[in-house]
Amino acid sequence: MTSGNGGNGGRRVILRDVAERAGVSIATVSKVANGRGEVSRDTRNRVERAMADLGYFQSSPHKAGSSPLIEVAFHHFDTVWTLDIMRGIAGPTQSAGVRSVVSLLDCDDAQMTAWVEEVVARRPIGVIVVFSKPTESLGRRFASRNIPCVFIDPLGNPESGIMSVQSDNWSGGLYAGRHLLALGHRRIATITGPGNAMCANARLAGFRSAFTEFDASFDPTMVRHGEFTADSGERLARELLDGDAMRADRRPTAIFAQSDEIALGVYRAAAALDLRIPDDLSVVGFDDVRTSITLMPALTTVSQPLARMGEAAARMVMERRSPDADPRVILPTELVVRTSTAAPGDQAPSRADSLGAKTLAMTS
Repeated sequence: MTSGNGGNGGRRVILRDVAERAGVSIATVSKVANGRGEVSRDTRNRVERAMADLGYFQSSPHKAGSSPLIEVAFHHFDTVWTLDIMRGIAGPTQSAGVRSVVSLLDCDDAQMTAWVEEVVARRPIGVIVVFSKPTESLGRRFASRNIPCVFIDPLGNPESGIMSVQSDNWSGGLYAGRHLLALGHRRIATITGPGNAMCANARLAGFRSAFTEFDASFDPTMVRHGEFTADSGERLARELLDGDAMRADRRPTAIFAQSDEIALGVYRAAAALDLRIPDDLSVVGFDDVRTSITLMPALTTVSQPLARMGEAAARMVMERRSPDADPRVILPTELVVRTSTAAPGDQAPSRADSLGAKTLAMTS
């Protein structure tokens, strides 16, 4: 049932070794190893740490004849972003005859614990967690059962040894800032995600670096933190464009929306305020989801390879990535210029055919 040589004089590690290290009974170790729930959190953490210290792990679930499946957990399902990730995961898994089990998982500790127990009971070949906070405990719980776990676009900075896939968010923010500054904009606002999201912080840092490159002044009052949703984008865009303290001569001429969903909210706010895109307001998004080109005007955006991120995570799981390999994969981003950006004010060329923000082809 078990194998592993680390931390125990070169011989195979057995349940008794783990029990002695953790100061619990063999029966308690067995419950933890098999994902049963009748163990307190503190005891479970102590047992799992002992497993990791001793190099204990259960036999590969795939080799043991269990169902060939990958567990995929999302923080939310309500955007096209999630579909692109799943499309990438489906490529290598379908061709290998591996099924995906998809769960909706918020950050509640009780729900996380229950989900982990369910996953362990199903004995998948691996786990992919999307846009969630990677923790040592979560990685350790799967590792002790020889179940590889990969985080896609993790909220926080992954700890040492935790596998993750993400895009080059810093460079993406830099590209968006460069583009708008090169067009002549200087009053540029940005709407980003939660302050605890690593991707949001990286995009904002790259965006600020563009101002340094152009020797331009960065105004921190033009930064708004919210959620990566259209509703949050609309609310914060209205605040930036029509707030009580926002005089017309201080209103931003451009907004870097740090997701395409946020950009959709900016389009809505612009339409409600009779501002034309890009004549009165330039907008840059981030993601390049498939619907971004259907906006009117089509959205200039930073493309992150969402499907490739899903594919890379699936391959890392299926290939049971070597411990000696770099656990982090960072994929490049690029700017896709469409028609939602132009020079500000009277610097912009005449656009007789501009449809503006009020001709949105997509609403939600």
